[in-house]
Amino acid sequence: MSVYPKFVDIHCHMLPGLDDGAVNLGVSLAMAEMAVADGIATVVATPHQLGNYARNRGDTIRAYVARFQRELDARRIPLRVLPGADVRIEPDMVERLVGGDVVSLADLRRHVLLELPHELYVPLEGLLALGRANATDAREPFNMAYLAVRGAGAVNGVSRLHGRVSQGILQPLFPRWPRREVPVGHITNGVHVPSWDSAAADALWTRACGKARWRGALGSVDSDLRQVSDKDLWDLRSEGRHQLVQYLRERLVRQHRGRGAGTGWLRECADVLAPDVLTLGFARRFTEYKRTNLLLHEPQRLLRLLFDPDRPVQLVISGKAHPQDFIGKELLRQWQVFVEQAHGRVVFVEDYDLGVAEQLVQGVDLWLNTPRRPWEASGTSGMKVLVNGGVNFSELDGWWAEAFRPEVGWALGDGREHADTAATDAAEAQAMYRLLEDDVVPSFYQRDRTGLPRAWLARVRESMARLTPEYSTNRMLREYVETYYVPLADGFQRRSTDAANALEQWCQLIEHHWERLHFGNVTSQQSDGAHRFEVQVYLAELPPEAIAVQLYAEPLDDGGPLCLPLQRDGLLMGSENAYVFRGEVPADRPASDYTPRIIPFHEQASVPLEAPFILWLR
Repeated sequence: MSVYPKFVDIHCHMLPGLDDGAVNLGVSLAMAEMAVADGIATVVATPHQLGNYARNRGDTIRAYVARFQRELDARRIPLRVLPGADVRIEPDMVERLVGGDVVSLADLRRHVLLELPHELYVPLEGLLALGRANATDAREPFNMAYLAVRGAGAVNGVSRLHGRVSQGILQPLFPRWPRREVPVGHITNGVHVPSWDSAAADALWTRACGKARWRGALGSVDSDLRQVSDKDLWDLRSEGRHQLVQYLRERLVRQHRGRGAGTGWLRECADVLAPDVLTLGFARRFTEYKRTNLLLHEPQRLLRLLFDPDRPVQLVISGKAHPQDFIGKELLRQWQVFVEQAHGRVVFVEDYDLGVAEQLVQGVDLWLNTPRRPWEASGTSGMKVLVNGGVNFSELDGWWAEAFRPEVGWALGDGREHADTAATDAAEAQAMYRLLEDDVVPSFYQRDRTGLPRAWLARVRESMARLTPEYSTNRMLREYVETYYVPLADGFQRRSTDAANALEQWCQLIEHHWERLHFGNVTSQQSDGAHRFEVQVYLAELPPEAIAVQLYAEPLDDGGPLCLPLQRDGLLMGSENAYVFRGEVPADRPASDYTPRIIPFHEQASVPLEAPFILWLR
């Protein structure tokens, strides 16, 4: 597979050392290998071989240093105006975006700085300042996330909600900037659909949408899929469920035979679950924020649900806890105890891996996901069931917060964050039981005269048609290329040595003179349905081209803020470097809603990412 070098994706990982508290900052920059993950070519390569690339927020300081040295050697580009990469923020726990990447100076010196080349050109103090919220505070720990953001040309979360949460977390880097304008965008994750569809699902999609359906712009995929009959959808689901039950029976027999189980027990393992029963599934890392025991709040109620003689339910669970995650291991133990009580209706699949995940997402009817909002950055497991006709029942977090509609699945929570986690967990457990008892289970078992669950299949069809293309890597990769990779590649080419040096001079001017900027008189008059503003600005030693003056108003609804540029209209009489700026806005809201502000401006600078200064009138 060939990969255009500007669009390669750098994946490096920095994980806290859980054995002795040390921080593992190591990543080999000498090795280069090609892999394919979720269908996207992923390159792990020496950064100095690359022009523009994406990286996760956990990439090491050495990647940044290597890129700087490459540019310094080739084009003498200063550190501050180094062309940025796209930083994709992908934490499992959102709050680890900052906290999990904090490194003491001692650890930084021990694990990283001593291993860097002796001919290092990077000024150490300048490098350390990029990893602090307050660049001048030498006592502040070095933060990898801060370094990643300051070395970026763009920053994005992996779902809409994750982008908004990350804006709040990163706001210390952009003091006095409104949270909505903290420069973090979002591109929601997607999955490589052909890697997760069953043979039966592939055949159904091929009949409906053609063999090349995932190789283009997806065009009519959704409308074509909607033409599939209820019978064909039900046959797909029935076959997937049958295949999963058979796989689990065989796996359990092998698992217990290896432990020396007797014939009687092996016979029971070969008869667990039932191929015609509503099958729920979840598989994930067992850790506190995932709330994997939410369904166990009332074990007896869950048992009644599972063993209902007329409308039974069965549950397939898999996953692992980190060896040092003691809360996660306790959650796992609770499920193991319950599995013994619910033998035959609940199966725990050991040694969870991609092979197990493939079987689960192809076979379950309903995928459960219960993270504590907003700690799920995106989540992709629920996306993998879509192509196979599985339906999601998930907390309104990550990707499901933007994907959910009543016609495509079920949702847990009210779409808000709550401080009292215990009360929230209890309330949401009750809500989950009620939805299962009163809506989910009846929908599955309510059949027409032909034996088809029409209400259930309506959700299956809409989920498959609407969500499968939307949460695919087809859409995701196109958005990355169009929104980030191509613009950043163009910016990389434009930032020549001369342009970079000019930008560095602009940065120095802004830094040295910003504190002396101030407003003069500000007036507004209303006429002809408009507010007309006149704003006096004193620029100290800054040239007027180095700044922009704007009117800002908070949004009245969930939309974006209003921001109107004012036009420079000549020198202020009797001053050396003061100007009058004028502009007008519709008088559909009070003039007092608008506040003048000054921000840096340069045609090649990304503001506030590269220049976080801002001055408000009030």
